[in-house]
Amino acid sequence: MPRLVIVKTGDSFADVVRDHGDFEALFRAQLAPVCEGLDLEVFDARHDDAPPALGADDGLVITGSHAMVSDAEPWSEALKPWLRQALADDIAMFGVCYGHQLMAAAFGGESGYHPAGRETGTHRVRLTESGRRDPLLGALPEAFSAQLTHAQSVLAAPSSAEVLAENNHDPYQALRYGPRQWSVQFHPEFTPAVMRAYLHHQYQGLADQGRDPEALLAAVAPTPEATGLLRHFCELLQRVDDTA
Repeated sequence: MPRLVIVKTGDSFADVVRDHGDFEALFRAQLAPVCEGLDLEVFDARHDDAPPALGADDGLVITGSHAMVSDAEPWSEALKPWLRQALADDIAMFGVCYGHQLMAAAFGGESGYHPAGRETGTHRVRLTESGRRDPLLGALPEAFSAQLTHAQSVLAAPSSAEVLAENNHDPYQALRYGPRQWSVQFHPEFTPAVMRAYLHHQYQGLADQGRDPEALLAAVAPTPEATGLLRHFCELLQRVDDTA
């Protein structure tokens, strides 16, 4: 059976893990009901042995993390050549947050701290013209809501990448690197409850930066279109011919 390998790049807060599950569990909760033809596996990039060998029908989902891509931790740097080989082999990929920044850095872009600081909460994201034509993101409305929490961003996209989505904070909210390789800055796996938990952890820091954490909490809302990308990715992974 083809595999969908969830590449775990970090752990969530202890209370989020207790109440909602760790990053890989959040992805499993969204993917399992719609990826019946795929064997879901987890590879912990920080603690497991070498990355798994991949077959042509396999796919990757790369999670978020509280780590920072620009810190170039050894486990993170070790993923870059593996991801480059996966891209060369046309392995389907979907990176989220840290995964988005890591893929961009691995494929020739630059990731680091955003000069405007953290983006967090439920925010609107807009498709570009390329995004509206894209076989994955093109299923979304032209503007949609997404859950976001990140201090680092893609600062420069790889020259070969297509920019699929943007917003006022980030010009690179979604990128496409090849026929079946995408990444997004936002969190399609987050529920509103998980987003609120993150905002509570960030509450004092946001207030210290002059942000209004109560307004951000009040604005948290469901993001069914963004979450639906995980279902669309599974569908495309199981219909290879449709992504060409």
